[in-house]
Parts: sequence; C-alpha cells; structure tokens
Amino acid sequence: MMNSKYPLEWFDSLILHTFDPLSINIDSLTDNDIAVISENISKESIKIQIHLKNEVFSLKKKRHIRVTVRQYHSTLIFLLESMIENRTKVQQSEKIIQMADLVISSLDYLISFIEDRFTYYLSLDERVPITYLMVCRKELALKLQRISKRNLDAELDILTVKQVVKILQNAIEADNGKKLTYRQILYFRELLKLLEEHNDNLESPSIFTPLDELLIDHNFNSVQYISILTERMTEQIYKTEKQSSKLSLLLLFFKDFKQLHSNVKITFDASHQNIKDVLENWFVSEISFLQNADEIEAKDILSSKKNGNPSHPADENKIQCTLSSDQMGLILRATDETRVLKARSMSLIFKTIVPYLSTPFKRNLSYQSVRSKSYNPEEKDKEFVIKTLEKIIKHIKEY
Repeated sequence: MMNSKYPLEWFDSLILHTFDPLSINIDSLTDNDIAVISENISKESIKIQIHLKNEVFSLKKKRHIRVTVRQYHSTLIFLLESMIENRTKVQQSEKIIQMADLVISSLDYLISFIEDRFTYYLSLDERVPITYLMVCRKELALKLQRISKRNLDAELDILTVKQVVKILQNAIEADNGKKLTYRQILYFRELLKLLEEHNDNLESPSIFTPLDELLIDHNFNSVQYISILTERMTEQIYKTEKQSSKLSLLLLFFKDFKQLHSNVKITFDASHQNIKDVLENWFVSEISFLQNADEIEAKDILSSKKNGNPSHPADENKIQCTLSSDQMGLILRATDETRVLKARSMSLIFKTIVPYLSTPFKRNLSYQSVRSKSYNPEEKDKEFVIKTLEKIIKHIKEY
C-alpha cells in the first residue's frame, strides 16, 4: 500500500508559508538557509517524479490513474500560480528572488513532466490558467528565439523557418480573449522541440524539403504555411512555358506529396482542416485547371491559325497605376491573404490582374516578377502603400 503522506508537502509549505508576503518567515532567512532550500528544490523535484511514477505503476484501473495524475497536475499548477503571485509581492534580496525563480522553473518542469509522460490521463481541452500561461509563453518564446537564430544552409528552409516562427509567435502571444488549452501548449512544445533538433543537412530531390516533411507530419495546418507551399509550387510550375509541361510538373509534385505522412491526431489549428486534406484539394483543383487550360490553349492555337493572331485583350485595355510594380504587388498579396480576393492560388490573382496594369514607366509588367517582389518589400514601399490606402479611406469617409 502506498504511503498516504502528501508528496507535495515540502513545496506547499515553502510556497504558502515561507514565501507568504504576510508572514515574517522570509525575513528571517539567512544566506545558509537560502543555499539549503535551493539545493532541496532540485532534490524534492526528483522525489516527486519518482513518487508519481511509483504511484501510477501501483494502480490497476485507468480511472484511478487518471484521478491521481490530474490531482498532481492541478495541485502543481495551483502552487505555481501561488508562487508567481508571491514573487511579485516579495521585495527582498537578489538571492531570494533567484530562489523564487528556481521554485517557479522547478514547478514548471514538473508540470511539463506530467504533461509529457501522462498526456493520456489529462483533460487536454481545458483552458490553461493565466499565470501558468505566462510561464509557458516565456518558455516557448525562448525556444522560438533559439530557432530563429539557427544557421540553416538551405535557402528554402531559411525562409520557411522565418515564416513559421512568426506564425507560432502570433499564435502563442495572441491576446484575443481566448486562453490556450493544454493540448495547444503540448503541440507547441513538441513542434518547437522538433524544430530545434531538425537536421537541415538532409537533402531531398522533392519540392518538399525535410523541414516541410516535419511540418506536414506534425499537421502544421496554418493557412499562411499552406500558402507558402502552394506559392512555391505555383512559381515552379509557371516558370515552364508549355501547358503540358506545367501539368507534368504538377503531377510530379502531387506524387511526392502523396508519399508524405501526416499525423491527423494532432493539429496546429483545430478549427481548420488537416493539412493533407487542404493540400490534396488544392492539387485536385490545380490539376483540373491545367487540364482545362491545356484544352483551351489547343483550341486557341487552332482558332488563331484560322483567323490570324489577334492581340491579347489586356494589351488594348491597360489601366495605368501611379504605384510602382513593387507597391502593386504588396496590395495584391494583401488582398489574397485577407481573402478580399479569392482564387485557387495567389499566383492566379497576379496572373489575372497584372497584365491589365501598367505604370508611368513600364507598359508591360511580368506577373511573376510583381508577385515575387511582394515577398521582400522595402520599408519605403510599405509606407507609401499604407499612406495611399489611408488616402483612399479618407475619401470613402467623405462620400
């Protein structure tokens, strides 16, 4: 029979009594007391881990294990929140502040230990308490910082990591009134661990890099990341001139994609479809589009042979825009990403609109060039576009 002693008693007493801002206990601590407590924090953390593993191992029924694991988890979170609150109220020496931070990091480690080892028994869709969320955000932000500073060799991976870090930062730091769940925190921790360990020396002949394989496997179904993948493929496809070559390349990409695995039991955004489903739908639509375009091109060639070679309507119906091609690209990209304009791909928006536009200095614009420049805008172009949009807003208000 297991010892009925409260296993978190030492931490409980330290946090709720010694660190109680209203008590005099903390004022009486000597340097030697602080050193002893700091040493015991690590020892107690190890004891709790061993005690929990032994206790879970001794239980036979899942229901009893679930109750035990959740008790530890909820109590540790309560103690962590209490410690964070006490730390903000305690005005003491640097050594005591360091000891308080050591307690916080140890409790956070114990909570992570339970979440990693006993995930199955936790209620993962509960909202994370705000103080625990603060600790998690700090921990995840440090990991994101380390990932963003990694020296990667592959240019594609450098761009992808930059975008993924930004996406994760926005998700972790989102202040939209909705607290993150334990399931989301676990997802972030696991994904960031994989990104830190990722070996970018691996080569792949596929359009999908090993980093993409990692993200797809982890069902990173971010809308922005999916756009990165589809834009990359679209750019490669539309570099080729013949419709038949475009279709062949797209089918090759589709074959590579079908061989990738994705864990549907986890997800970055539960409100969106799995990444494999979204990309498969994109492939099906693009294949259908290129097949139809192939037929239309063949008919046009046949028609032009019979009737001569009329000019493209865009050549005769161009609209001059006072913005530069770089600035136009920014606006078109923004309209796609905000879904103001909807098309099968961002490339299709550029391909459809840009031929009808010109600038005071250039009559014929390359839609590929305008699109590619929108990904590396200069600050002066961003500022000019913002001022132009503000001018438009001002006029609309006066209507």
